Amino acid sequence: MFSFKKSLLVSLLVCNSIAFSQSSVAKYSNEFLAIGVSARALAMGGACIVSTNDVSAGYFNPANLLKIKPKFQLALMHAEYYAGISKYDYGAFSTRIDSNSTASVSVIRFGTDNIPNTLNLIDNNGNVNYNQISSFSVTNFAALLSYARKIPKLKGVNVGATAKIVRNKLGPFGGSWGFGFDIGASYSYKKWNFAAVGRDITGTFNAYTYTLTDAQKQVFAATGNVIPSNSLEVTLPRLILGASRTFTLMKNKLTIMPEVNLITTFDGKRNVLLATRAFSTDPVMGLEIGYLRMIYLRAGVNNIQKMTDVSGKSQTVVSPSVGVGIKYKIFQLDYALTYFGGGNNGIGLYSNIFSLKIDINNLHLPKPKA
Repeated sequence: MFSFKKSLLVSLLVCNSIAFSQSSVAKYSNEFLAIGVSARALAMGGACIVSTNDVSAGYFNPANLLKIKPKFQLALMHAEYYAGISKYDYGAFSTRIDSNSTASVSVIRFGTDNIPNTLNLIDNNGNVNYNQISSFSVTNFAALLSYARKIPKLKGVNVGATAKIVRNKLGPFGGSWGFGFDIGASYSYKKWNFAAVGRDITGTFNAYTYTLTDAQKQVFAATGNVIPSNSLEVTLPRLILGASRTFTLMKNKLTIMPEVNLITTFDGKRNVLLATRAFSTDPVMGLEIGYLRMIYLRAGVNNIQKMTDVSGKSQTVVSPSVGVGIKYKIFQLDYALTYFGGGNNGIGLYSNIFSLKIDINNLHLPKPKA
């Protein structure tokens, strides 16, 4: 027997995917790419387009890849959402090309596996046969190819770009291929640091195709579900601006680094702090405290929304996050505890996130045989 919670989640995933694919412009498109990577960044609420200085910059702000000091860097992350029903995995690798440029490749998978397929549960005669239940997965994949370069004539300015290849798969029923670009820039002035990122700057296009059989279409029609059709979905651009400054105390043993990001979308009014018909802006705030550049404490706040409780009273809710990090020689292990906003009753889901980062200064590859 399958779990009711998983069946409910899957129904939402499939129905949302179908609804999105039938519109040329979807407000919430490729949202798995908005979740974020790196336990360090997620512990700070995702406020990190300025301070990110590792391989995760390929995701957050490709211009910051130039802040990576080692020749090579590897990062891995695993997270589970919705009480472990869905899995999120991330891996990235960066290499410094020369003193003025750095490149990286990142891979992301967000998926719900072992979903019961009950389309053939009841035959044409009305008989129930549990042996006809199979399973499938709803998965989202993304490959990010990033490149960053210094601007020699503009002191303190770095720029970068990320090409995204997106693959969404709805089990054996259909899926999509997508392609888009992100661009980023960073600027340092005295003790202040600034950054700007354009996500899906040209619009990210997802072409959906479906392979439903006639029998499956009949089940969809008989149960009142929409029969999906091939279509094109567009993810509209979003602009993220950020500012940060690092304060040092105790003879540089203690560092305090706050950061603020403003995430602006242009796909319609959203339930965020600043919402208009033309654009919506969501502020994100994070803080990192470091000791001896080895031990880190982090906290963040995002997803600030106004909601109405059961009594009809309006209230402002936020999604907090906390985390810690330990760096030892070439290894850094980070942990984050994140909270997905609770809705009307204030009850939400917490997720535990771990990520590992490895610095590789000298990587000796075997020479090809003559």
